[in-house]
Amino acid sequence: MEQVSLVTGGTSGIGMAVAEAFMRKGAAVAVCGRSQAALDRFSHAHPDALAIKADVTVARERAAMLDAVADRFGRLDVLVNNAGTFIERNFATGAEATDALENELALNFASPIHLTGEVLARWPEMTGIVFVTAGYALVSPTRAPTYGAAKAGLHGFAEGLRRQLAPRGTHVLEVLPPLVDTPMNAHVEGRKTSPAEVAAVTLKALEARRPMALPGATRLLPTMLRVAPKTVTRTVAKS
Repeated sequence: MEQVSLVTGGTSGIGMAVAEAFMRKGAAVAVCGRSQAALDRFSHAHPDALAIKADVTVARERAAMLDAVADRFGRLDVLVNNAGTFIERNFATGAEATDALENELALNFASPIHLTGEVLARWPEMTGIVFVTAGYALVSPTRAPTYGAAKAGLHGFAEGLRRQLAPRGTHVLEVLPPLVDTPMNAHVEGRKTSPAEVAAVTLKALEARRPMALPGATRLLPTMLRVAPKTVTRTVAKS
């Protein structure tokens, strides 16, 4: 049987681009999302894929999603933790900066960790686990410090998990996209990388078993943080 991949938040943006890239390579693909309309559109465009309505922050819905994958495919080889949200918060303006903070951290940080643990409990010999973080995992954005904190935490989790799972052959990949041309960033000015480019770099890094996939402008970010950290910080402060 072909490789089986599950992409959370796979009905739009980076997630959909990654799901479609897997399908072009012959993989069996499942995606999940919270919008039934988006899931219906995805299913119409990709009738051979499995589209599952699930909120990954809810334990029973994660379990039902994995049951659906098991019923359809019998196994899972690659998990792509992509679902997330970007919320701007200004702590200089008052207490409302923490409104719905728990929901944001549940989606961006806790749910990928929970789902990863639940997947490994069912399928211990996974081929790969992917975490879509962001360049902001390395330098937090001024306009969204809690987003940066969540992605930095996920970066640390991926790093430690990679060492834990290496002996059994499960590869852990972190994807650090720059500003990407998605609906979430429609109001943001600046050069944007296409979701298709992020997907292509992701699959290439997964196949090469690299620890990180660095598409677009993030390709030079680790080096720049070593040689010119103040320049990087000033640039991110404006983003």
